Amino acid sequence: MNQKVVPTMNTVTIIITMTETPNAQNAMAQFRLWQLISPALPVGAYAYSQGLETAVEEGWVTDESSAAEWISGILVNSLIRADIPIFVRLYDAWQEDDLKAVNDWNAIMLAMRESAELQQEDRQLGRALARLLIDLGCEKAALNRLCCAFVTQFSLAAVNWQIPLVDAARGYLWAWCENQVAAAVKLVPLGQTSGQRLLGRLMLVISEHLDAGLKLNDDEIGGVLPGLVMASAWHETQYSRLFRS
Repeated sequence: MNQKVVPTMNTVTIIITMTETPNAQNAMAQFRLWQLISPALPVGAYAYSQGLETAVEEGWVTDESSAAEWISGILVNSLIRADIPIFVRLYDAWQEDDLKAVNDWNAIMLAMRESAELQQEDRQLGRALARLLIDLGCEKAALNRLCCAFVTQFSLAAVNWQIPLVDAARGYLWAWCENQVAAAVKLVPLGQTSGQRLLGRLMLVISEHLDAGLKLNDDEIGGVLPGLVMASAWHETQYSRLFRS
């Protein structure tokens, strides 16, 4: 709150103007993060299982314990080792308006999606988030929106809405975990309480491994997940599917 003294002929008028405090700015950034990771975000992430449907069909995932092993394995060996360090570089590139770096890291991210299904999912989610951001006034989202990975548009949203890097990275992982658990509840199937226990276990995994992902060097980025790749590829021709391929 600022006060401005304005002298007049016979009186002194004090005009009070409201300015946004740091606490208010932080609160707005948190609200924007919640908006970005909400299941209500209209990007269609709920339609994909990322190979989990095939893992259930093949008998690899049969209960809460095996679901935790499958999801946490992908979280640690793919998202922490690939998505998060690339997210850091994209976040910095958007802040610096370095579009060449944005395009380069976007291409690397897409190249790490090793099946047609995983590539299609990433591009579809990226396009959907780009459309939303454009409608919400973020013009930069129009840049290469047809071939942007989801993490590319997510990092842009975080920069545009002044969401701190670590908070945004943590939110990115949480949104992915929440979507996977929702899929597991339907597919295994798991009860709602099992789903909540599973989320609790994944919270600990995020807390334990996020810092390492944020600090990876360029030559350390990437992970090898042959089980995920095979499950995703087989899902394209699976006879009966609940989730999109």
